[in-house]
This record gives sequence, structure tokens and C-alpha cells, in this order.
Amino acid sequence: MLSFLAHTNDRREIRRRVSLSCRVVRESDFRLIGTRAIDLSPDGMLVMAIRDAEPGDSLIVSFKATDLGLWFDAEATVARVVRGRRPKDRGRCVGLSFTRFDAVSRLVLRGHLRRTAPPIPQRDARIDYAATIKRIAYGA
Repeated sequence: MLSFLAHTNDRREIRRRVSLSCRVVRESDFRLIGTRAIDLSPDGMLVMAIRDAEPGDSLIVSFKATDLGLWFDAEATVARVVRGRRPKDRGRCVGLSFTRFDAVSRLVLRGHLRRTAPPIPQRDARIDYAATIKRIAYGA
């Protein structure tokens, strides 16, 4: 119908659907924020929240995501908070962006995640209006 619209993807890595145990602790008071990750990428993760967190909070994250039994440790910040109000939300969650993550660990995780399916998008892709105008103007 509107096939001429250009869509944008701001993510550098594809998120992958997972269900794995983790430990996410707020750095300022060492309170536990979450213990279950529901999606993961080499850049961050979405964690079911057991306690409130705010965007910008600094966190310490530990998780085991491969069949090799390797533990991954990272520092992260809260990038977004999901309040669980939309029909397709899986409850309260926090989206984390890794700020410090060992390069070798990131590479191992990226290789492991390639075998895992991405989650089904819950929102429509964002429209890149500038690219759409360029496409219309130049007939690309």
C-alpha cells in the first residue's frame, strides 16, 4: 500500500529472543533489578524488572548465554523502561545498553546469538521521511 516509504533501523545489532537467568544489580545501592533476560544482543539486553529503575541508572550485569558455560560480565545503563501497559508487553522490563563489555566476550556472544531467532517486532518500523523524499524525488 505505502511501499514507497523508507524504513529505518537504529540498531547496530539484531536482538535475539532468549530466556536466560541473569543478575542485574544497580551500581549505586547494589539492589537487585532483575534475574531474567528475554532478549539479548552484543550491545544490550531486555530484562524483566523486579524493582524500578530509571533511564541512565548504572548497572552491573552477569549472565551465562552459551552452551560452553561461559559467564559474561558487563556494565550497563538503563536505556529504556517498559511499564507493561501495552497489550503485547511482557510485564515491567528494563532495556539495558552495555557500556563496558570485553571485546572478546562480545565476539563470542555475537557468534552464539547467530543461531538464535530474533523476537517478533511489537511495533511498526519507523519511517525515515528524508530517505522517502529522496526516493520520490530521484525515483530510486
